[in-house]
Amino acid sequence: MNQEHEPEATRRDASDTESSRASRGWWDSNADEYQSEHGAFLGDDRFIWGPEGLDEADAALLGPAAELKGRRILEIGAGAAQCSRWLAAQGALPVALDISHRQLQHALRIAGEPGEDALGLVEADAGALPFRDGSFDLACSAYGALPFVADPVRVLREVRRVLRPGGRFVFSVSHPIRWAFPDEPGPEGLSVGASYFDRTPYVEQDESGRAVYVEHHRTLGDRVRDVVAAGFRLEDLVEPEWPEWNTQEWGGWSPLRGHLIPGTAIFVCSAVAPQRTASAPWRAGGPGRGGRLGA
Repeated sequence: MNQEHEPEATRRDASDTESSRASRGWWDSNADEYQSEHGAFLGDDRFIWGPEGLDEADAALLGPAAELKGRRILEIGAGAAQCSRWLAAQGALPVALDISHRQLQHALRIAGEPGEDALGLVEADAGALPFRDGSFDLACSAYGALPFVADPVRVLREVRRVLRPGGRFVFSVSHPIRWAFPDEPGPEGLSVGASYFDRTPYVEQDESGRAVYVEHHRTLGDRVRDVVAAGFRLEDLVEPEWPEWNTQEWGGWSPLRGHLIPGTAIFVCSAVAPQRTASAPWRAGGPGRGGRLGA
């Protein structure tokens, strides 16, 4: 009897191209299961920053909801566009971008009748955004793109390029400290099992050694330096605490771990005015990826 090969988990280098290809394939293959398992928690039109359940309606990290009306907002690694749908309900003009065709099909499924939602859906790589300079007032990404790319500065520079000067970019990723602990929701996930400073990517690969899932680790200091190198000013770093109402486990996230160590880091950034140079660094492009909550 033929048995489907289980991907082998390993730690090894993975290039931009390999990481991007793996992310597109993984999400196209797993979007149905992901939306079935986590869709109720995410909602059809909620803006959740991570497994803790921090809601943008309460956090207002993009700014007061009343001030979002008419603002052009780019969501990167949008999945089924739940966050963009919430933004549209506030009167914003969102564009939901994802590398996965199947994830965007779920966005269309949730929307229902054609034209029901005022959303723009774009299938593209986060490292090569198909928009003109200064096209957006704000940008956001809830566990999208940045954990899955080999060169996060390239993605950040692309986001900086398409934002107007002074525009805000808010993104969430797994808290870097999580990489030192086993990805387990129970007590076994509370003991340090690896070096926090080991930046070797986590890779799942098939029998031929081809990566089918890649996730990249950056320390907290790395993330801050990446933000600055891309032309942003870091305005705030939010580490959501686990709320008492949230009793669900999501991969390695759980109430047990969430009450003891942070699970999500949210970076609130503003685009600083560009310097007058011969070659603007934020014009760089290249491959990147999409967004996954949980492991």
